Amino acid sequence: MNVAVQLQKIRKSYGAAEIIKGLDLTIEDGSFTSLLGPSGCGKTTLLNMIGGLDQPTTGSIQIYTDTVFSSDDYINVPIERRNVGFVFQNYALWPHMTVLQNVGYSLRIRRLDKMEREKQSREMLDRLELGGLANRYPYQLSGGQQQRVAIARALVYQPRLLLLDEPLSNLDAQLRERARSWLKDIHQNFKLTTILVTHDQIEALSLSDQVVLLSKVGIEQFGSASEIYTRPATAYVADFVGGANIIPGKLIGMPDKATGAMATVETADGTRISARSDLPARIGSEVSVAVRPQKIVLTGGQARSEKSGAVVPFKPRIVLYQGAQYEIVGDTPFGPLRIQTEQQPTEQTMASALLPAEECLCVRP
Repeated sequence: MNVAVQLQKIRKSYGAAEIIKGLDLTIEDGSFTSLLGPSGCGKTTLLNMIGGLDQPTTGSIQIYTDTVFSSDDYINVPIERRNVGFVFQNYALWPHMTVLQNVGYSLRIRRLDKMEREKQSREMLDRLELGGLANRYPYQLSGGQQQRVAIARALVYQPRLLLLDEPLSNLDAQLRERARSWLKDIHQNFKLTTILVTHDQIEALSLSDQVVLLSKVGIEQFGSASEIYTRPATAYVADFVGGANIIPGKLIGMPDKATGAMATVETADGTRISARSDLPARIGSEVSVAVRPQKIVLTGGQARSEKSGAVVPFKPRIVLYQGAQYEIVGDTPFGPLRIQTEQQPTEQTMASALLPAEECLCVRP
C-alpha cells in the first residue's frame, strides 16, 4: 500500500478543551476518503491540520514522503509549500474577479507569467466543461457552477491532495445529487488523493473508497463504505450510518460457526433475538443488536420459524408516507422500533414485526 497521508498521535486542544485525542490515521494514495461525523467531532479541524491552515498541539503529519508537521522535531511546513488544493464550504471565490481570473489566482501567487496562467486556467476550465463561463463573475453563476469553479482553482496547479470541506452543503437536494456524480467523475479522471469532510452519510458512502467515522471521542470505525454500512463496529456507527434500530441486551448464547448457530441476545423484557456476531464477547456481556429499519418485516401475527428470527408484538404510533416507502414508528415490549416498508401498512399487518436473524448484528454498546 502506498501511503498518501499519515497522522500519528495527533492531539489538538483549544485552551482546556481537547478536540482531538491521540489520533492515528493512514490514507492510501489515490483513494477518496471521507471524514464523516456530527458537528463538533473535529473533522474540519483534522482537514485543516493536514492542509496547514491549523496545527496540532502534538503529533506528526506526513504527506507522501514529506514530514509537514512534527511537534517533536519542530517542523511546520506552511500551507503554500504543502502542495494541497482546498475547496471550502462557501467556495471563497473573489467577487471582483472573473472565473478565469479566479482559477488563475493560485497560479498568480506561484509567480507564473500572465500568458502561461491564462493558458493553464483555460485548459482546466475546458477540462471541467466550464470554458463558456470564463468571463463571468461569481454573482452570475449558480451554486453548482461556483462549486465547480472553486474545484478548478484547486486543481489547476496540480496539487498532491485535494481537500474538500463540505463542498456540497450549500446546494439544494437535486443539485447535490448531481454534484456527487460529478465529484466521483473528477476523482476517477484526475486519480488524485481526495479527502472530504461531510456530515452526510449518503455523500460519504456514495463517494468514498474509505470512510473515517468520527465521534467526540475519536475514530469509531475506519473501513470501506460497504464495511461501515454492513459491519458497523459499534451502536454509534450503526445508528449514525443508516439509522439502525439499536436494541440493548445481554449475550446469553454464543455463535458457533461449526453448527451455524447464531448469537442469542436477551433484552430487559425477556425477548430473545438471534443475531450475527463477530464480537469477542462472553456470556452475560452487555451488547446491542443493530437492525436496519428496511430489513424488518411486518408479519401481522403470522407464524414464522424460530430460525427466521424473533417475532415481536408491535403497536404503531406514527405512519409517515415518504413517496417510495412508508416509515412506521411504534412500540415493542423492549422499546421503540422504526420500520420502513414499500408495502402500504394496514392495521392487521402492523400487529407484529419480524427481526430477521440474518439482518440482526451484535455490536458494542
